[in-house]
Amino acid sequence: MKTPYEHSNPVIRYSLFAAGWVFFVLAIIGAILPVMPTSVFLILSAACFLRSSPRFYRWLTEHRLFGQPLRDYLNGHGISARSKVLILASLWVAILISVFVFLGKHWGSGVMLSIAALVSVYILWQPTPPRSDERP
Repeated sequence: MKTPYEHSNPVIRYSLFAAGWVFFVLAIIGAILPVMPTSVFLILSAACFLRSSPRFYRWLTEHRLFGQPLRDYLNGHGISARSKVLILASLWVAILISVFVFLGKHWGSGVMLSIAALVSVYILWQPTPPRSDERP
């Protein structure tokens, strides 16, 4: 992981800090709603805190629920097998429900299915870190 620091320009620092909290709130909403991503917003939140608040960056990367998966991703270790299953299951349930809602809009269904397929390939392409009981 990179070393956090505070940007020297206060306008940029406070803007990044505010954006970090907005992305964190969106991540929490995404953890509750299956149609919104969680991981993307957590990564964006961490990137904003990295350059605006070392304190909140450490808080986020050491968080009881989000810390380990976030650290794994930021360190290049990828996404855990359990998270991959949860991500893919919720993605496809939400997409298939949406496809049936937009049944008359074939182009919309095609776009949604294409995006879901590409996201699935990306998720599966990510490395899987060793389980926590196998870590050194």
